[in-house]
Amino acid sequence: MEGPAILLMGPTGAGKTNVAVELATRLPVEIVSVDSAMVFRGLDIGTAKPDLAVRARAPHHLVDILDPAERYSAGRFLCDARAAMVGIRRRGRIPLLTGGTMLYFRALQSGLAELPTADPELRRRIDERAAAMGWPALHAELAGLDPAAAAGIQPNDRQRIQRALEVIELTGETVSSRRRENLRRATRRGDLKLILAPGDRESLAARIVGRFARMMELGLLDEVRSLYQRGDLGPGLPSIRAVGYRQLWDHLEGKCALEEAARLAVVATRQLARRQLTWLRAEPETEWYDPLVSGSSAQIMSRVESWLNAQAGQEAPLC
Repeated sequence: MEGPAILLMGPTGAGKTNVAVELATRLPVEIVSVDSAMVFRGLDIGTAKPDLAVRARAPHHLVDILDPAERYSAGRFLCDARAAMVGIRRRGRIPLLTGGTMLYFRALQSGLAELPTADPELRRRIDERAAAMGWPALHAELAGLDPAAAAGIQPNDRQRIQRALEVIELTGETVSSRRRENLRRATRRGDLKLILAPGDRESLAARIVGRFARMMELGLLDEVRSLYQRGDLGPGLPSIRAVGYRQLWDHLEGKCALEEAARLAVVATRQLARRQLTWLRAEPETEWYDPLVSGSSAQIMSRVESWLNAQAGQEAPLC
């Protein structure tokens, strides 16, 4: 068993990586990334991935483990994260999980909803309907059947819309109802759950705007162009659907001007942050810290130290 862990959660742009690195360089913890885009090699600037120098000081598990042409899932994350956590524990250290992919955090804490295997024939029929009506129309249909699931899915997210409709037709139940059942029988206990989030929404929005502008200055467009020019990638892949990448990909395909792509990327990032905050507010037994409040990093450091001391008193001393 991987044992208790520290979970450092928060919306995109809140500064989680900097806090996690500071903790990892001063305390006996190792970082496990909870980010569905950082798993891909070559997605560096747009994911705010810590560079090699930072990772040399504070190694990150589950970063750069896949080619962008591959696919990753919550189920695979769960297996990979648990293996990493067991290894960290064996080294006498504590796992520090940080990131913004809330589905992965939910999988870690509550397991995965028991869903039926894919049905190729049913998926073909759903695809045919989408070809005739458009994915936004099927998203609207899903919203009538499973509003909670539809609220967390973009109207053009083919893969997730298809899966949600498939589950309903195969089981007569919704994905969200199965997830709620998992939350009622949550499997993990004893984790320290910290949330880093600005208390002022407008301040977070401003940070997101500035963050994307810095990414563009650092060469995000060239990064996306290098992926585009490979020739074996496309907008249907999870790597290219990542926020920022899909909007600039559309620009490179000639679907919109660069200025419009940048605007849409910021809008999508703000929407992502809102969804993350909605999830975080519903998460029980959390402790909130505002990165814009002076001394918040020191408060987190002190809290983690006290938690680690309590853990050490219950088991073998930490090295």
